[in-house]
Amino acid sequence: MATLKFKGKSPFEDNDKRSHDVSDYKYERYKESVSAQGKHSAPVNAAIFGLGRAGSIHLANIKANPRVNLKYIVEANTAIWEGIKNQWNLKDVTFVKPEDADQVYNDPELQACFICTPTFTHEEFILGSLQGGKAVFGEKPISQDPEGTKRCYAKAAEMGKPLFCAFNRRFDPSFSSVQQKVRSGVLGHVQRVKTVSRDSPLPSMAYLKISGGIFHDCAVHDIDLITWILGEYPAEVYVAANAQIPEIGAINDHDNVAITLKFNSGTIAMIDICRFANYGYDQRLEVFGHSGMLDVKNDTPNRTEYSTAGDTSEAPIYYSFPSRHHDGYRRELDHFLDVVQKGESMSVTDRMTSAVSKVADACEESAKSGMPVKLIWASEEIPEDYVQV
Repeated sequence: MATLKFKGKSPFEDNDKRSHDVSDYKYERYKESVSAQGKHSAPVNAAIFGLGRAGSIHLANIKANPRVNLKYIVEANTAIWEGIKNQWNLKDVTFVKPEDADQVYNDPELQACFICTPTFTHEEFILGSLQGGKAVFGEKPISQDPEGTKRCYAKAAEMGKPLFCAFNRRFDPSFSSVQQKVRSGVLGHVQRVKTVSRDSPLPSMAYLKISGGIFHDCAVHDIDLITWILGEYPAEVYVAANAQIPEIGAINDHDNVAITLKFNSGTIAMIDICRFANYGYDQRLEVFGHSGMLDVKNDTPNRTEYSTAGDTSEAPIYYSFPSRHHDGYRRELDHFLDVVQKGESMSVTDRMTSAVSKVADACEESAKSGMPVKLIWASEEIPEDYVQV
């Protein structure tokens, strides 16, 4: 055969020198799970505050992670206690009402608290947990207002305990790969960034009324993702927004938003946000630079392609955020545990959290006024690995 001369050596030669690519994080997790080295210290004793949408996700991940021992669940809805206890086999977990949270704060064996309650309660539970000497994993935002956020981070510094704000999209394997590639210079200078974030399913009105509005509930994720990728904060924002859904307009919120961010470095970013997409949870990212482009497309539950005489189809995109960001939530938890157990540096700092809220406030202002809003940044607002041109 003409190609026989190209036949290489046996694959068994040098087989012990082969290894997986660094992008295969699932194989890395497998290696850790079968390792006899015992890389991790004793499990972290933890409490979860709130079993709503986010809290339920974190409960499932905590139960699946041998690095955590769940001791308490703080939940106001006592009607679900028994069902949750039976479903997750939580025989040794103590359920506590929010008004009795001092029992959690004062437990000397407890090391960490996961705050997943409604936004207006975050500051109270974060401060109580920190005062009790616990590390805190907090769903965004840390507080409803900038001063509250400052109080929480000041208390964390005073107590010498980590306060981690959970911007989970940073831990999505595809998004984090883009950030690493951009920061390593593979695209050269970035000219454009585009994100699409269209929600599914349509959130309930009960949730929307306490969500804090589309800019602080949804846009903060895209703002954090873009600024983290670029390592820069915008000098100007402009927003066009309206409500295509009457019920959302009736509570003075928006469901159809376009945001433009202008950076002093010359980069322009565009954010496309909608509260509802009937075809699934639409999450896309494109970064374009002088040397090329990086593109993250929508993911699907499986890669099966079905073909007939007249059509070809595949599985629809993920229905909602718990499935689309499943890997990100798990990796986010591992990062927090690395901070608590190993003393690793937090990837989301106080300056980053505050800056994202500042940009979201400017977006809100622009949506109301219909005018661009300029942002001035002091040096003490810029994180260590970010730049301000």
